[in-house]
Amino acid sequence: MTTLYNTEILRLAASVPDQRLAQPMATVEKRSPVCGSRVTVDVDLAPDGRVAALGLLVRACALGQASSTLMAAHAIGQTPAALAAVRDGLAAWLAGQGPCPDWPGLEIFTPALPHHARHASIRLAFEAVAEAAARAADGRQAA
Repeated sequence: MTTLYNTEILRLAASVPDQRLAQPMATVEKRSPVCGSRVTVDVDLAPDGRVAALGLLVRACALGQASSTLMAAHAIGQTPAALAAVRDGLAAWLAGQGPCPDWPGLEIFTPALPHHARHASIRLAFEAVAEAAARAADGRQAA
């Protein structure tokens, strides 16, 4: 049996880049109703529509922190559509309805697959960045 909170997850959790953007094009906060984890994502897009800058405020469990670190490590340069696809793929994979999405490092959460109560925390950062990127692309700021 694989340990849910392994060394790599704990290393990633300790490496969260907690820094907000001063004047983001869009900000989205997501909360897990199960555990109370919270992730806030700020996004700026470049003229080509790709993520140019990312800000984070993460108040989450180790899984939510690790997921936020993985998201932040590869979000720069992504399009809103690509971020939405990863968000949807992650949700499907965690629900047992598809393969692990093509995003570096997500396979680290394989031990969490049977722990359904933990899935919301893992999804938070990806849900927030996808929504923030879409809002920025549409010129909508979060309420």
